[in-house]
Amino acid sequence: MILSDISIRRPVFAAVVMLILVTLGAASYRWLSVEMYPNVEIPYLSIVTKFPGSSPESVEREVSKRIEETVNTISGVKHIYSFSSEGLSTVLVEFRLEEKINEVAQETRAKISEIRGQFPKGIEEPIIQKYDLNAQPVVSLALQSSNLSTRELTVWAEKKVKRRMESIPGVGKVDIVGSAKREVNVIIDPTRLQALGLGVDTIVNGLRSENVNTPLGRLNDKGTEYTIRVSGKPSRAEDFRDMVVAERSGRPIRLSEVAEVRDGVREQRSLGLVNGKPAVAFDIRKQSGANVVNLVDEIKKRITVLQAELPPGVSLILVRDASIPIRESLHDVQLSLIIGAILTILIVFCFINSWRSTVITGLTLPISIISSFIIMKFMGMSLNMMTMMALSLAIGLLIDDAIVVRENIVRHLENGEDHFSAARNGTSEIGLAVFATTMSIVAVFVPVAFMKGIVGRFFFQFGITVAFAVLVSLLVSFTLDPMLSSRWHDPAIEMKGRRRGIAAYLDRFNEGFEKMADRYQTLIVWVLDRRKSVMITAGAAFVAGLAVFALLESNFMPTFDTSEFQVFFKTAPDASITETENRLKAMLDLVKEFPEVSRTYASIGAGDNGTVRSGILYVKLKDKSSRNRSQSEIQNLFRERLLKIPGILIAVTEADRLAGEEKALKVTIRGSDISLLKNYAKQLRDEMYGIKGIVDMEISMEHDIPEYRLTVDREKAMNAGVLTDDIVRTVGALVGGEVVSTYDDEDGDAVEIRVRLPEHLRKDPDQVRDLQLTVMGRGPNLVLLPLENIVTYDTHETPSEINRQDMSRQITIGGNVQGLALGTAVERIKEVSKKIKFEPGYTVGFVGESEDMRETFAYMGEALILAVLFVYFILAAQFESFLEPLAIMFSLPLSIIGMAGMLFLTGDTLNIMSLIGLIMLMGLVTKNAILLVDYAKNLRRKGMDRRDALSLAGRTRLRPIMMTTLAMIFGMLPLAFKIGTGAEMRAPMARAVIGGLLTSTVLTLVVVPVMYTLLDDSALWVKKHFDKKDSNS
Repeated sequence: MILSDISIRRPVFAAVVMLILVTLGAASYRWLSVEMYPNVEIPYLSIVTKFPGSSPESVEREVSKRIEETVNTISGVKHIYSFSSEGLSTVLVEFRLEEKINEVAQETRAKISEIRGQFPKGIEEPIIQKYDLNAQPVVSLALQSSNLSTRELTVWAEKKVKRRMESIPGVGKVDIVGSAKREVNVIIDPTRLQALGLGVDTIVNGLRSENVNTPLGRLNDKGTEYTIRVSGKPSRAEDFRDMVVAERSGRPIRLSEVAEVRDGVREQRSLGLVNGKPAVAFDIRKQSGANVVNLVDEIKKRITVLQAELPPGVSLILVRDASIPIRESLHDVQLSLIIGAILTILIVFCFINSWRSTVITGLTLPISIISSFIIMKFMGMSLNMMTMMALSLAIGLLIDDAIVVRENIVRHLENGEDHFSAARNGTSEIGLAVFATTMSIVAVFVPVAFMKGIVGRFFFQFGITVAFAVLVSLLVSFTLDPMLSSRWHDPAIEMKGRRRGIAAYLDRFNEGFEKMADRYQTLIVWVLDRRKSVMITAGAAFVAGLAVFALLESNFMPTFDTSEFQVFFKTAPDASITETENRLKAMLDLVKEFPEVSRTYASIGAGDNGTVRSGILYVKLKDKSSRNRSQSEIQNLFRERLLKIPGILIAVTEADRLAGEEKALKVTIRGSDISLLKNYAKQLRDEMYGIKGIVDMEISMEHDIPEYRLTVDREKAMNAGVLTDDIVRTVGALVGGEVVSTYDDEDGDAVEIRVRLPEHLRKDPDQVRDLQLTVMGRGPNLVLLPLENIVTYDTHETPSEINRQDMSRQITIGGNVQGLALGTAVERIKEVSKKIKFEPGYTVGFVGESEDMRETFAYMGEALILAVLFVYFILAAQFESFLEPLAIMFSLPLSIIGMAGMLFLTGDTLNIMSLIGLIMLMGLVTKNAILLVDYAKNLRRKGMDRRDALSLAGRTRLRPIMMTTLAMIFGMLPLAFKIGTGAEMRAPMARAVIGGLLTSTVLTLVVVPVMYTLLDDSALWVKKHFDKKDSNS
């Protein structure tokens, strides 16, 4: 081996190479950002448009449809989803993965700008933003006071806390929840307005024209420049009362004559509660690529500084910290690394019985792990769930090559060779086999890194990190190991059988192992005489494994205890914020029954998509060690109690779940007619009620909301000189309220001025009939026209929400699963849906997590096939044969037996993590067979009989096979036993690997020699057959 020869001749050079890797890795680690998930560019754009006061049907017709039709013309669009609710349109555009999200986002903004003029008056500017998993709030704060009003707290929140938080590097956005924002309320008195013969348009136009502060130009006088400005804006809110807004018969009409002016607050549309007490809350989001842990630390420092500046009785507290699971995961990985490293090194020490050999072998671990940070930094990765999982997983993998190389060198030393010769010959003899085993492991992780779909983007960092770390371990095994073996003499090898203490016990252990190896050599000879029986037994075991595999249920992701969960809740479609607050308080009363709860943070109407009828209750539990019940048990009990509260629909989920959905199970029915969709959805929901384990069910368009419609008699309106737009402006301003101008407060900030009717005149729809319009009379004077003279009134029921996909309406039945696997739930829903007779054009489908699971399993199946093919190609290249690798590949199906059995015994499901374990096994289990067959071929090339070569190869390679297998198993034990926070998610992967290694190792040691002889006989028969044909011809 060239690398080992150079390292043995130039030890300083080999040491310097390792030091460079460690130095670069340590430096890269300091520069890595820390995130919960990989910074994946997800090809989704959301377009959120607010249309205050409009019904879902109006939002769909006037906003959602127009946006859908416009963005559908953009190249690369895959799917378009829209959600139209009262006053809010949300359009989600999914692009193909190969599209550059920044480019399509720019094109989308241009398209929306083109149709901006087609939207009805009153809609707010559409908010277009990319979907970012890491854009979830990293910190939630609460400002509470026992002596300040909500408005006074809001002033401190906006002018002090928010601005100071936004100035922290890495903070992207700060949302305020539950604020009482200052607003100048102009409450129109319709009686006074009618008495003066004025219309609301006159008041609005008067306010706009008088409340101005406009520059007029500049004057120049002998080198001095003066600016001229009209200063018409009052300096105090109270001064608006004296503002002249109209004239009547030559007399100026002041605003106070027709309206009450209040220095008040906006109508409350959001609410924040911390531990059941009102608060002004802050949701702080980070910039893309910012280090979450460092950012949270900076925010905590700023909280300490701000607390000293706040008035007495006001406290700024941290209620939610997204860095906690990241910190715990980092600690978990460190713990798993340390425990796994200790266990694997103990295995090495037990078999080699030499602390020097153990050190030489164990150096591979820190060098490989630290070096893996280089590739992470070079490729723009971060420390996140996937890369940390890769590092904890790699513990058992990284030491394998070093074990095999060092064990072979020790064997040569025991045969009497000097250290230089043993290091050179031992490495050279085993080098090709070690290279093949490493390439086999790399070959299974590369397809994982390049899987299709969104899941492939997430697992890219996982696969690349493991592959690079394994390659570094191969480099260390071919350079540092032989160099140290040649220079650092090991006297323990020569003292075999003459040591005391633990070493003496280990000598006896190794003597016993040698006897077991002798018996194994005899066993190989025995099974070679009974090849048919062995193959039948192996086939039966494989069939049994497949049967157990078929019994496993499927899930998308395993659940794990994070000591926090959240409850999404909705109230009745016509509920006010007061009604929603009452329901929330009932929920908070239930929380008091759970001693495991540490704190709560509840919000109503938070975020761009928030409404007064929806909210989120975040529940932080005490640490796992401080409670007797698991998070899952508490969630289930909490759900049962919440179902007793009338008037709410709930969804209890894990906090910040990977899918980002409040419902794991989503069934869609697509069609055009809303009434038919509702009917089919109710039938399917009733059938789903019979499936035990499906909870939190909700139909998207189940409840209708009342809508009061005004139909204009155009003929009467035209005769009266009134346009429909006049009615819209007048009624909209009086009922819905209209921001007509702004007022500059003491700090120069703009405060909105809103004109509307008093609250007691905006309760009954019949009160709208009493409104009067101002129109021109026959003379110069204005006359009042009752609204009921030109419009008719009727009440309609409209859906509370209208969903669409790809330009077609659909209804969604959402739910979660409790004690039931997601895959099983989907299959049972498919069965019950067959009982419903759908008209042509109406179809049932699955979206959300169930659809993600189906696609992901398909992509992982492709990755598994590619992994098997790559392993075969590597083996064929090594053995210069297309037939002999099949003997080694036969060990692959044998691993399924143990994997399925282990998952079945531990109660795990078939999910992403267990499938990753299966793909890993494709590379791991071939390692044992490669070591066995490669040495047997070497012995046969030296002239040894096939039978003797296989028996001797089995005896010689039994030690490295057992060492590497046990090292891998013991390295996985911390994950399998769920040691550390969040380890439950990685446990199925570790258990799958351990189970597969146990059975495949045992069966490989017996079955592979038999399979090798059968294939060798087949090759000889084929060769003789063709030779006979050639001689006859």
